Amino acid sequence: MINDLINQQPSMDKLRWIMEVLRDPETGCPWDLKQDFNSIVPHTLEEAYEVVDAIEQGDFSELEKELGDLLFQVVFYSQLGKEQKRFDFDSVVAAICEKLIRRHPHVFSDSDLSTDAEIKANWENEKARERQSKSDQQNEYNSLEKNTDVKNSVGKLSILADIPKSLPALSQAAKIQKRCSHVGFDWDNIDDVFAKVAEEVDEVKEELHRDPVALAEELGDLMFAVVNLCRHAKKDPEALLRQANRKFTKRFQQVEAKVEQSSQSFKEHDLDTLEQYWQEVKMSEKDPTDQ
Repeated sequence: MINDLINQQPSMDKLRWIMEVLRDPETGCPWDLKQDFNSIVPHTLEEAYEVVDAIEQGDFSELEKELGDLLFQVVFYSQLGKEQKRFDFDSVVAAICEKLIRRHPHVFSDSDLSTDAEIKANWENEKARERQSKSDQQNEYNSLEKNTDVKNSVGKLSILADIPKSLPALSQAAKIQKRCSHVGFDWDNIDDVFAKVAEEVDEVKEELHRDPVALAEELGDLMFAVVNLCRHAKKDPEALLRQANRKFTKRFQQVEAKVEQSSQSFKEHDLDTLEQYWQEVKMSEKDPTDQ
């Protein structure tokens, strides 16, 4: 019987069956049986980043595998939810179907949203209504169960509520700024953003040799301002920094090769020579037709 199931054609039903077998209390995998929602989180983050890496590398053969790994994370969480009678895979699918249809009235109903700006505004408004509904439900629960009132002073949920604290800092900053921009708390002109970056640079310089605590705060403000500049330029700061990391790594490894060819160690090289290697590497990357 089990061999027949193993040999079945790949499908979501087969994947869900595999997950159930892995979590079987008597015959399942010891490692899978030990897992809970919290213990799987690091693996989910790792799989998500591996998907991103495969896309950025243009490795679609690897992407196919990594997407499978990420899908398995969803199935794993759904199995845990089912065991705890909280939710299951079907309810997860139902929730996302309902959300996507509701957030795309210009596709699934008669709403007339023709421009990107109108579509984006509708999307953000729907998300805001979802956050407020979630807050109202939580407040009602708290009132019934704990006799407490968790509403803020105006009885509304902050527009910055529910931004995941575990997001990478650059992505979190961009999401905070995007939420604020949606309600009009934003500069209209990118020149004003450049001015803010310059202002933060000056404040870092002021604190550089004075107050380490203030310096740390100003450096954080500078990074936040640079993220805002990326957002106004319609670029993802997290992706940009990953790209810069890859570029630096590639160039530095070529500098390492030049050091190796010189038969001298890094410590035997002065900075001017290393900088010369660096510039040679940069020049080698240029298109000959541009020179």
